[in-house]
Amino acid sequence: MNTRFERTEKASDEWYTPKEVLEALGKFDLDPCAPVSPLWPTATVMYDKHIDGLSQKWEGRVWLNPPYSRPIIEQFVLRLAEHDNGIALLYNRCDSRMFQDIIFKKAIAMKFLRHRIRFYRPNGTRGDSPGCGSILIAFGKDNAEILKACTIEGKYIQIN
Repeated sequence: MNTRFERTEKASDEWYTPKEVLEALGKFDLDPCAPVSPLWPTATVMYDKHIDGLSQKWEGRVWLNPPYSRPIIEQFVLRLAEHDNGIALLYNRCDSRMFQDIIFKKAIAMKFLRHRIRFYRPNGTRGDSPGCGSILIAFGKDNAEILKACTIEGKYIQIN
């Protein structure tokens, strides 16, 4: 796609969602931002950096742990908001333009996670605790219900 994945591992956008987070949220049909060498499947259909997930057809329930670089993160979140069927894992930055202009207008619910997620690196080791907490964002009523009922610790809030 672009050079966002060509950084050093420490500064890379290649950070993998822990398997237990995915299992708690159920099966996904599509991950448009999947790792090149996944440690485990994130969805039935997985597009990595070699396949531009933004230009592909999105069908079914989407898992979105996008690259956190700007402006690509906003492009993926906007696409998910328009698709209206999926869950995004993002940093808890509710004051950002992306939250104010896209998420608060289109999402159904959010879950502020109680603990910070220690993401996996491409080599299979866990990274340090990030400097910011994470939040799960539900687009579509079914995903809001899944988020509300899941076993991941945190505060569920319905917003639309």
